[in-house]
Amino acid sequence: MRVGIFLGGILFLIGIEIARVYFIMPFPGSQRNETLEVAYFIGSNITILRLVGLLLIAYPAYHFIKYSRLRVKAATIMGLLFWLIVVYLFNFRLLAEKMFYQPQTKVFLSTTTSKISTHQLVLGVAINGEAKAYPIELIGYHHQVRDTVGGEPVMVTYCTVCRSGRVYTPAVDGQPEDFRLVGMDHFNAMFEDSRTKSWWRQVNGEAVAGPLKGKSLKEVPTEQMRLDTWMAQHSNTLIMQPDSMFLEAYDGLKNYDEGKSKGGLTRADSLSWKEKSWVVGVSMGLYAAAYDWNDLKSQRVINDVLANTPLLIVLENDSVSFHAFQRDTLNFRYDSNKGVLTDSNTQSIWSWKGECTDGKLLGSKLIQIQSYQEFWHSWKTFHPNTSEFHPPK
Repeated sequence: MRVGIFLGGILFLIGIEIARVYFIMPFPGSQRNETLEVAYFIGSNITILRLVGLLLIAYPAYHFIKYSRLRVKAATIMGLLFWLIVVYLFNFRLLAEKMFYQPQTKVFLSTTTSKISTHQLVLGVAINGEAKAYPIELIGYHHQVRDTVGGEPVMVTYCTVCRSGRVYTPAVDGQPEDFRLVGMDHFNAMFEDSRTKSWWRQVNGEAVAGPLKGKSLKEVPTEQMRLDTWMAQHSNTLIMQPDSMFLEAYDGLKNYDEGKSKGGLTRADSLSWKEKSWVVGVSMGLYAAAYDWNDLKSQRVINDVLANTPLLIVLENDSVSFHAFQRDTLNFRYDSNKGVLTDSNTQSIWSWKGECTDGKLLGSKLIQIQSYQEFWHSWKTFHPNTSEFHPPK
């Protein structure tokens, strides 16, 4: 009986340590099932669960070590040592917060002194006259960078497995909050707040487990584009530089911008509408739409209607910077000869910023809409009602 209790207790202790991490990290099979509540229960009650397991094995272990034969003593000690190894691995090596760290030193340089290649992709944020650019291959490792732009605190986040960049105000119910990377759900990064220990999804800022479940962080508008394109729009921008503490970690995301990173979870599929295909996503209330990146690259301009709102999706001449606008009653096309955006209604010429620069509508400006580049598996998972845009044949 003592043997059964000891073995059951050891297996229980090992099982809860593995399950605590398995359900919230990208192990085979762990991210495709609805196990979030189980993961949160284990994570929130891990101390109690450990005590239960230790109580189960305490007396049998004491008895075997003190009174049993050498072989039984050795087996008991080896079982305890194996459990301790599992505790170490799943608490100090495989936890998300032990694999990805926020920058120790944040350095921002001007356009004239920056060491970042101007062809790299950035998330750009502009608030109260101040602009900052965050290279994706840097924040992709950190997952979260806390900063201030235009006097406003911001939480710049990126999930490389979803290819989703989001910026939030780091406050809950008006109170400043700190967050730590805790793992992922359906391949999307999750953060835990310091006060209530609720879990927040990176892709939409929603609390998905814990006391604050259902609440959402306030999103800060951002744009993803090539650095030189962002610099052309914001000549006074500051640009985040690599933290020398993490140069080797950054190297793991080399060529991520182009979809050619080393890992299978972060490398893009060149075909359309595959799990790792790129899409541009737009969400308006209960409605959402996805636009295939290959279609956008070939056409440059997509006219569509979402939630009764005429939309314009454009890809700049650098082939990586994209935007979405409300187009009202206008229809747009790309003049490949001149490399410019024009409307078919008045033949006016428009900048990629949605401003009319020549023609009958000179001075007019389109309303910009938040849009995102994302892996298709991510967009359809977190926007289950999304439509897929397919060009007319």
